[in-house]
Amino acid sequence: MSTLLDRFCRYVQIETTANEDTTDYPSTPGQLDLSRLLADELKALGLENVTMDEHGIVIGTVPGNVAGAPTICYCSHVDTSPEFSGKNVKPIVHKNYDGGNIQLPGDSSRVIKPADNPDLEKLKGSTIITSDGTTLLGADDKAGLAAIVTAAAKLMSDPSIPRCPVRVVFTCDEEIGRGTEKLDVAKIDAHVAYTVDGSDEGIVDCETFSADQAIITITGKNTHPGYAKGKMINALRAAAQFIAAMPADTLSPENSNDRDGFLHPYTIEGGVPEVKIKCLLRSFVTAELADQAAILQDVAKQTEAAFPGCKVNVDIRKQYRNMAEALRNEPRAQGLAVQAYRNIGMSPKVGSIRGGTDGSALSEKGLPTPNLSAGMHNYHSPLEWACLEQMEKTVDVLVELATLWSGERA
Repeated sequence: MSTLLDRFCRYVQIETTANEDTTDYPSTPGQLDLSRLLADELKALGLENVTMDEHGIVIGTVPGNVAGAPTICYCSHVDTSPEFSGKNVKPIVHKNYDGGNIQLPGDSSRVIKPADNPDLEKLKGSTIITSDGTTLLGADDKAGLAAIVTAAAKLMSDPSIPRCPVRVVFTCDEEIGRGTEKLDVAKIDAHVAYTVDGSDEGIVDCETFSADQAIITITGKNTHPGYAKGKMINALRAAAQFIAAMPADTLSPENSNDRDGFLHPYTIEGGVPEVKIKCLLRSFVTAELADQAAILQDVAKQTEAAFPGCKVNVDIRKQYRNMAEALRNEPRAQGLAVQAYRNIGMSPKVGSIRGGTDGSALSEKGLPTPNLSAGMHNYHSPLEWACLEQMEKTVDVLVELATLWSGERA
C-alpha cells in the first residue's frame, strides 16, 4: 500500500496544531489547508456529495452496493496536539526496522528505545515512521486520515466488494475538545460510527474517560516590591500553594493507571496580580467529576485563607463524556468491529481509553462510536512513531467492516 505511506507523509507535513487560546473554529488556519486537500482527494476518488463547510469539516460518501444496508461512518481529525510543535514536520521512513534504538537526526538526544516502547519489540522488519525529533510526527490522527482515505479508495475501486454506504467525516480541533462542536450529527445520518484514532493494532476502544476542564483564576494585588509590606498579595505564591495542595500521591496522572481518574494541572501563566491555571478533570465514572471539582473548590478556600485578600475562582467547563453508555444501546457497533478484526486474521482486544476521542461526543449525541486502532504510538511527543503495517491492517479492517455491515439492517 505505497499510496497509504505517501498519503500519510503528505498529511503530516501540513501544520495543523490546534490552539485552545482562541474561540475560532478551526483554531488554526493550517487545519483548513489539510481539510481542503482531503476534500479534493475524496472527490478525485469518486466519493459522492463531498463537502467542506466553513468550519473545515469534510463529509463525503462511499455509496453502498447492497440494498437496505445501514449507513456507517468513519471519522478522524485533522488537528494535532498543541503539547509539542507540529511545524515543519520532516517524516523519516525507517524500512525493515532492525529492532534497535532509533536515534532521531534532528535532535540526537532524542532516541526511541524498545526498552521504553514494548510495542516496538514485536515490529522488527516492519516500516516505522518518525519525525526528525524536532517536532511531533502527527500520526495522531493523520494515521487515521490516511487509513480512511485509503480504505475509501479500495472500496471505490473494487465494486465486487459488498459494502454498506460509508460516510467519511473529518473534523478539526479534536485535540482541544472541540472536534464535534460544529458537527451536526443529523448531517452524518449514520447508524453507527467509528473513530480511527487509536494506538497499536487490533484494539476496539469502547470506553473513554468522562472529562471536564477547570480554569482557575487567582487574583492578587501588585505594588512596588520595595514598599509592598502589608500591601502586596502575590498571586504567583498563591498559585504555587494551590498546586502543592492538590492531591499528588493519588489523583495525579503520574500516580494513576487502569481505571483511576485524575486531576492534572497542565498550564500556568500570569504574574503577581493574576495567575491562571488550567486543569484537567478525568474519570471513567461521570459522577466522580463533581467530586474532583469539589476538591478544587476546597483547595481554593484553603488558598484564600492562606493569602488574605486573594481571590480564587474555579470555572468548570464540560468537555466530553464516557462513550460506554451509548454503545450499550447498539451492541453491534462493538461486536462487528471485533468480528472484522477476526476476519482479517487478528486477535481483537476490547479496551478503554485513558483519554477521549470525537467518539465520546458523538456517542453522547446519540451516534454510537467505538474507536479503532490506527497504528500510532507515543503521540503528543517528539518521540512519536507509527507503523506502516499496522496502518495497513487498519485499512483492511475498515473495508471488512463495510462488508459486515452490508449484511445488517438498521
